Amino acid sequence: MGWWQVNADTLARSRFVLSPLAETFASLKLLHAGAGGHPGEQAWLRAHLPAYRELLAGDPVTALLVRAGLGRNWIADFLTPTPRDGETFEEGVARVRAVPAAAARAHLRVSLAGPLPAALERDEDLPERAAALLEWVWDGTVRPHWERRRRVLEADVVARTAQVSRGGWVAALEALRPGTRWLGENRLQVNLHEYPPREISGAELVFVPVTPQTGWVSWEEADRYAVVYPCAGVLADGHGRPPVPAGLGALLGAGRAGVLVLLGGPMSTTQLVAVTGQGLGSVGRHLRVLLDAGLVERRRAGRSVLYSRTAAGEVLVKAARRG
Repeated sequence: MGWWQVNADTLARSRFVLSPLAETFASLKLLHAGAGGHPGEQAWLRAHLPAYRELLAGDPVTALLVRAGLGRNWIADFLTPTPRDGETFEEGVARVRAVPAAAARAHLRVSLAGPLPAALERDEDLPERAAALLEWVWDGTVRPHWERRRRVLEADVVARTAQVSRGGWVAALEALRPGTRWLGENRLQVNLHEYPPREISGAELVFVPVTPQTGWVSWEEADRYAVVYPCAGVLADGHGRPPVPAGLGALLGAGRAGVLVLLGGPMSTTQLVAVTGQGLGSVGRHLRVLLDAGLVERRRAGRSVLYSRTAAGEVLVKAARRG
């Protein structure tokens, strides 16, 4: 397994960061895999996979670059520069474009775990090709829906921050992504691969959510480290929200029943807006009615107010599902 040595000060200073470039690369990984893990990803692939495959069919060198760069157990480092707080997509992709061709080839040999195809060895434009492909994914598949994705990612950060407030970083790390957990003795397991441990105490450590159900780690020398992780499933899956029982919808109204169904776990108003697609005012009105009826409760976690079903709300939802 791969793990990092992290002292308490480094972990305490760590923070969550949103990255348009990381979101775009995660979307590229999803296109490359060609199979979605839930209905939201499947619908997205149906919309964009044909054009992606047509693009690669017309550019065999870029197709080779993608296959080599995504590797089996390692991603070519130059494709995933460590996210920076507040960095735009354009600023991030400029860092990919600025990588020397020789360094890009060296990274590709590591990810491929062997020699490169001749076409990649000869090509001096590999960073430009990679940047252009990321721009294609961003412009055609991510940017049109970036505002919604950003709200979903922000909602995930709210939930994770609340989790840190309740149970500390150890509890939050256990639930971050498969293969990530706190091992004790200042050791953070970051994946299940057999890589040498790294001492990162004193470095900048950031956690970066993405909506596709994937993740990776990246770093810049000994100064900055990032763990990219998939945001919570119900938040990522805009097309696969828990179904609202017809009887419950008839009793409460579809919008209000949908909010109650989602509150099986604590969620903030921001999260509910992102997941339901309802306006802030509508969600607020639904929550007030549900609170007054004793079906949900609220509590403060740091700066956030989180809502969840009460025992009475649980009984109502379960009874509606059985019916």
